[in-house]
Amino acid sequence: SDLVTAQALTIKSFPLKIDRKDVMEIQGEAIIRLSVLEKYNATADEPLKNARNAAAGAIRNLDPKVTEKRRPEIIFYNVNYAENGGFDSQLEIFDFLKRNGFRTFDFLRVCKNLDEVKAAIDEIEIGRRSIDVLTDGAVVKLNSVKEREILGYTDKFPRWAAAYKFEAEEAETTLRSIRWQVGRTGKLTPLGIVDPVELAGATVRKATLNNYGDILKKRVKIGGRVLIRRSNEVIPEILGALGDDGEAVEKISVCPYCKTPVVEVGANLFCPNEDCRPRVLAKLANFACKDGMNIDGFSEKTAGVLYDEIGVENFSELYTLDREKLVALDGFQDKKADNLLSAIEKSKNVALPNFIFALGIDGVGKKTAKDLAKKLKTLDGIANASVEELASLDDVGEVMSKSIFDYFRSEKNKNEIEKLLCAGVKITEQTEVKSGSFSGEKVVLTGSLTSYTRSEAGKLVEERGGEIQSSVTKTTTLVIAGEAAGSKLDKAKKLGITVIGEEEFKGRL
Repeated sequence: SDLVTAQALTIKSFPLKIDRKDVMEIQGEAIIRLSVLEKYNATADEPLKNARNAAAGAIRNLDPKVTEKRRPEIIFYNVNYAENGGFDSQLEIFDFLKRNGFRTFDFLRVCKNLDEVKAAIDEIEIGRRSIDVLTDGAVVKLNSVKEREILGYTDKFPRWAAAYKFEAEEAETTLRSIRWQVGRTGKLTPLGIVDPVELAGATVRKATLNNYGDILKKRVKIGGRVLIRRSNEVIPEILGALGDDGEAVEKISVCPYCKTPVVEVGANLFCPNEDCRPRVLAKLANFACKDGMNIDGFSEKTAGVLYDEIGVENFSELYTLDREKLVALDGFQDKKADNLLSAIEKSKNVALPNFIFALGIDGVGKKTAKDLAKKLKTLDGIANASVEELASLDDVGEVMSKSIFDYFRSEKNKNEIEKLLCAGVKITEQTEVKSGSFSGEKVVLTGSLTSYTRSEAGKLVEERGGEIQSSVTKTTTLVIAGEAAGSKLDKAKKLGITVIGEEEFKGRL
C-alpha cells in the first residue's frame, strides 16, 4: 500500500471539515477528465496515453506537485463506515456527501423494479460516450442500509450490490512471448507479452491465459496474431489465435525462477519448491496484508528487499528484524524503518481468523478462516481437528479439509507457528461464552461513553457473548446509549428496543 495523503491534499474534491465529529470512512475514485487530459497533453513533454493510467500515476507519484499539475479529481460515492451511524439509505449518504462539499457524480436513479433498473443502465450506456469521464459500467445497489445489513457479504463481495459491465472492447495484436508467473501456492500462470495496443482507454502490453491447456485450446502461438479483450475492462485476456501462423508454445518442465522440475496437478503446473523467490514474497505479503497480520505499509516490494538484502524467508523473521540492518537498506531511511518496525510490533496482537488467513493455507480465504475460528474456537482446536471434523464445516470440502489437516501436520509449519508465538504474537481466540452477561444479545452502541471508547465497549460485549451491530434494526435486542446519542436512540425507542445507559452497562459487565 502507498501513503498518498500529501498527494490527495492537492485535490480540491473534498472538504477539510465536515458537519460531524465521529470517525468516518468515505469512499471515492480518483479520475482525470478526458478534456483535462487532452489539455495536459497539449503542452506536456511526455503525453499521457489514457485517463485511467494518468489518474493512477498522478495519485501514486512521489511528488505532490506532479499530482496537482495533472488536475485529478475524486468522485465520492459512499460512506463505508460511520462510528455514530445515522444513514438509512444511499439517498441519505449522497445528501450528506453533497451537503458537506464532497464531489459526486450527478447520475443517481432510485428504481422500483427490474425494468426501471434496465432502463437506467440503458440511459448510462447511451450517455457514457458523450460524458467527460471514462465509464465502463453501472453499479446497482439496494437503497436501504438496513436491508444491506440483512443480506451481508460473501467472502469477497456484498450481496446487496452488483456491478453491471458494458460489453468489453476487443483488439488484435501479436503475441511476442509467454512469461510464466509463480503465485503463493506455486501455481504457474502463463502471461502473454503482446505488441502494445490501445484497448478500452488503456495501452495493453500483457494479457492472461489460464494454463497450458488454455494455450492449446486457443491455438495461441509465438509471433502469431491474437484477439484480446479487457474482461470487465480491467484484466486483458487472450481470447484466441487469428490464423495458424507462429511458433508453438512449449510446455515448461522446470520453474523459470528456481529451475525446480514442475509438477502437474489437474489442469495446472506447479513449482513444488516452497523456497522459490516469488512464492516466498507472495507468502510474506499475504501474511502481512490487512486480512492477515495487518502490518501497515508492508508490500510484496518490501518483501523483495528484505528477502534479497537480509535473507528474510519466514514469517517469524519479521519479528526479529534488526533496525541497524534495516536503515542501511536502499529506501529505508530512519522514519520508514521505524514505521515498519512499529507496524510489526503492533501486529503481534491478532484475532484468530486473521492469524489463520495469514498462514496462507492452500484454499483458505477470509471466510473459511472466520468459519474455522468460529466453529473450532482455538488455534489448537483447528490444528488438532481431524479431516472428518474439518470436512463437516460449511463450505469446507474434501480437498480443503485435507489441505488444512496436512498444513498443521508439517513439522516446518509447526515450528514456524511456535517461533511466532515465542516472538510475542498473541492470538485472540474465539473462546465460547456460555453464560456471559450479553449472551444472545444483538447490541448497538450509540453516543459517547466516558469510561470506554466505542471499540473497547464493543469488545467487552463480544467477550460476554453479545453481537455488535452497526445500526438499529428489528433484530436489535439492546441499545447502549452514551452522551449525545442521536438517531439510533430515537429509532430504538420507536421500535420498543431495550435501552440502557453507561452505569447500567458497567453493572452488566
